[in-house]
Amino acid sequence: MGKERMLVVDDEEDILELVGYNLRKEGYEVECADTGEKALSAARSRVPDLVVLDLMLPGADGLEVCRILKNDPATSHVAIVMLTAKGEEADVVAGLELGADDYVTKPFSPRVLVARVRAVLRRRSAEVTDEKSPIKVGELHIHPGRHEVLVLGEPVDLTLTEFRILHFLARRPGWVFTRYQLVDGARGPDAIVTDRSVDVHMVSLRRKLGDLGNLIETVRGVGYRLRDE
Repeated sequence: MGKERMLVVDDEEDILELVGYNLRKEGYEVECADTGEKALSAARSRVPDLVVLDLMLPGADGLEVCRILKNDPATSHVAIVMLTAKGEEADVVAGLELGADDYVTKPFSPRVLVARVRAVLRRRSAEVTDEKSPIKVGELHIHPGRHEVLVLGEPVDLTLTEFRILHFLARRPGWVFTRYQLVDGARGPDAIVTDRSVDVHMVSLRRKLGDLGNLIETVRGVGYRLRDE
């Protein structure tokens, strides 16, 4: 199996060098681009496994690049980690809803970015897990086939919507999801959930999970994630 291929996109040369150096040191093959247009051209000529994508780019910005990559069948599977400035929560939410996998806020530690990249690739490879397979996150056990949740070995009584939200989060621990993504993940013919009601369901879920309620983390201005134990 060849090296996993990274495409790093940023208009700041020092960041390209810093990120590129640290990813190469981890054994990844790295290509760099300093504009959105160059990034799209590079991604089409040699499809990467993951794109580290700055949102603030000249010309086609990061959100536009993300939208184009995710709408093209040839690149829709490519993982995307966004680089964002502080105060860009709205752009983070937009990027996640377009299909980006994670984000890192500038200024960032190269070690943190590399860890996020590794985690995204690991979770992507694990996504082939059958939706009916049991999930274990620490002392939280979820059995989709039996519609059962155990906390420290004890069963917990959840509503259908609560179960679907928890299962959706647990299938991708560590990933941040917006309220709209959680609505899509929990929606069903017999489950009614809106973006405004997600917060209410989260309060109830945390209460019912007791000591493990803190596994569900609020990401301010963005949404929620289940902590990766």
